[in-house]
Amino acid sequence: MTAADQLPSGRLPAWCTAPWLMLLLPVLYSLMDAALVARDATWWQMTLSTLAAVALFWRRRFPVTALLLTMPGTWVEAIWLAPITAVYTVATERPGAKALFPCAALFTLVSFFHWPLPTPIIDLSRNTALDAIQAVMLSAGPAATGLLSRTRRELAARLDELTRGQERESRLLAERVLISERGRLAREMHDVVSHQVSLISIQAGALQVSTADPAAATVARTIRELSVRTLDELRQMVGVLRGTGGPLPDAPLAPQPRLADLPRLIQESGLAADTELNPGDRPWPEAVERAAYRTVQEALTNITKYAPEAAVHVRVRAKGRRLRVEVRNGAPPVHPAETLPGGGHGLVGLRERAQLLGGTLTAGPTQDGGFEVRAELPATCS
Repeated sequence: MTAADQLPSGRLPAWCTAPWLMLLLPVLYSLMDAALVARDATWWQMTLSTLAAVALFWRRRFPVTALLLTMPGTWVEAIWLAPITAVYTVATERPGAKALFPCAALFTLVSFFHWPLPTPIIDLSRNTALDAIQAVMLSAGPAATGLLSRTRRELAARLDELTRGQERESRLLAERVLISERGRLAREMHDVVSHQVSLISIQAGALQVSTADPAAATVARTIRELSVRTLDELRQMVGVLRGTGGPLPDAPLAPQPRLADLPRLIQESGLAADTELNPGDRPWPEAVERAAYRTVQEALTNITKYAPEAAVHVRVRAKGRRLRVEVRNGAPPVHPAETLPGGGHGLVGLRERAQLLGGTLTAGPTQDGGFEVRAELPATCS
């Protein structure tokens, strides 16, 4: 049983494919060939044969030079393994026939007219014909094998390139399918949510007109304004999800929320919040300001759902090169009988947004039974 039979997929063990071993083996068997051929050789003949074997160390980097160095030993000692290896290396390492054909022809001539030259040099006999055929086959065999090996290597590289191309096409196809599905879901979300929010806006408008209570009219007006603003943001988000790179064609572009919009956000939340808004004089990146606004917005929304009557503290202040956002509520005096549904994705999205900017976001209960959301955002987006 061979080493390849002992491993799955017929692969050779690592020691059989080690680069140093593959470089050393041809030198060793060429030295052995020279030793077996040189029985009554002189010292200079042995030197040329040894040079032919040692030259194979550089056959990968200088294949033509290595072959030329094997020719003197081949001529005086008729060694075969070193020049055969050199011709094979020229065929595998040098593309085209400009180097291979002259090298193979040189090996053929050297192996046919070996030293000492006979008298006459060319004898039209059966032995001469056999020697010529042998010389041609000695050079043509390794040359053809080398060409086959190089062709196989090029085909393997081309196959690998095609495989990577097919993988890229598969990923692009999957992305196109995902974009298409995302657009379909965006349209459905727009149809369902916009319908419900439009009904809320209509009902709030009707209440604002029909009620005689000033407080109720104020609340109805606030609900209507929030509904209209929600519809605008929804249409812009749906435009992004549909892959158009912008809002829907008939949706006007609205400015993205900034830190300057936080007072109005806190006021419209209807919560009696203790605020400290001191972002400093540093010009914060637009993405950081938007992330800070969304953090406060999500935290106030959760407080409205789960602790509408709790004390609320909102802090937005600069701390060195980072913007710290803190929204904390105390323990609610009473828990609402019914809470609005939530999927728990808001804080997860805020945490991912902060991480993309190079910041952090933590959220969790406090010791007094309340809840705190804290984000730290860098002055420079990563």
